[in-house]
Amino acid sequence: MSAFHEPAYGQRSLGDVVPAVAAALGVPHAAEPTGLVLPDAASYVVFLIDGLGARLLERYAHAAPYLSSLLAGQEPATAGVPSTTATSLTSLGTGLGPGAHGLVGFTSRVPGTGRLLNALAWDQDVDPREWQPHQTAFGRLQAAGVPVTTVNKREFRDSGLTVAAHRGSEYVGADKVGERIAAAVAACAVRPSLTYLYDGDLDWTGHRWGVRSSQWLMQLSMIDAEAEQLREALPGHTRLLVLADHGMVDSPTEDRTDVDEHLELRDGVALLGGEARFRHLYCQRGAVDDVVGTWREHLGDRAEVLTRDSAIARGWFGPVAPLVLPRLGDVVVASRGEHAVMSSVDFAYETTLVGLHGSLTEDEMLIPLVVD
Repeated sequence: MSAFHEPAYGQRSLGDVVPAVAAALGVPHAAEPTGLVLPDAASYVVFLIDGLGARLLERYAHAAPYLSSLLAGQEPATAGVPSTTATSLTSLGTGLGPGAHGLVGFTSRVPGTGRLLNALAWDQDVDPREWQPHQTAFGRLQAAGVPVTTVNKREFRDSGLTVAAHRGSEYVGADKVGERIAAAVAACAVRPSLTYLYDGDLDWTGHRWGVRSSQWLMQLSMIDAEAEQLREALPGHTRLLVLADHGMVDSPTEDRTDVDEHLELRDGVALLGGEARFRHLYCQRGAVDDVVGTWREHLGDRAEVLTRDSAIARGWFGPVAPLVLPRLGDVVVASRGEHAVMSSVDFAYETTLVGLHGSLTEDEMLIPLVVD
């Protein structure tokens, strides 16, 4: 089974990017120091391609000649744990690890309740400023006098995730590629400045069709052309930094475990959260040891089953704040290989997906971090 790749918090992870950009812009006091060093520039454009793992880019370099040409001599970075969009985008925007910013998965328990927060859809009665109370790295840079602009789809402007992860920046709504590139060119004319650009189409395509599909390869080629067009449109004083939030693996139906077909996996579990590749199990009082034993026996080497304390001790989430602790499962289940833990009752939509992410395999954890 594939080995896990641990997160490189403080060195070369998503939470290190904005602090490193701040230093490269000449305002290191705007962020905590980091081990990541970027070349100096008058302005930076950070282009995040959702779902483009470093191993995927290497494997399918022929479909992305521009982006793959930048890989030489530039080591990959890592996502945090779990390797999923909400967690990763918040690490980028805040400069914090998951255990500090508190978005610890696609779904996680709202403490004191029996329900889950969906971090992409969000719940109206959960205040994103309370869920993620820290000033963002975007906000700190803005407060230091460096304009920060977020360029993303109009529908995401006031979403809970945007408020939690990227508040403090100026938001420019742009739904089409041409709009996004034009907005980035306009924003980076200011020196110094940071412009953040997001594209989620590759991730959607991978979920729907898988990363070995012709649809995904065609979308990768389109993203590559977008990135090259963006670089050509940017002024010479601007550095382009391209990265991703996570990679992805295809999970075949025969390598999936549906907890609703193996009801012993429900014993002692009050609430099932997380996502298919990284489950949070919220246990009934006193049931943790039994849940760990049952899940380990059933899944064998298809997944790593750990208590919350063991996962924290491994450094999976970075330092964990008291506010965040109850959002983590009492037990966490990180899939190996192409395995996935499904629930046809609680997460029926996930059963329709081909590509998945969230665990700690290299295909999910390693992300490109390239500068042009």
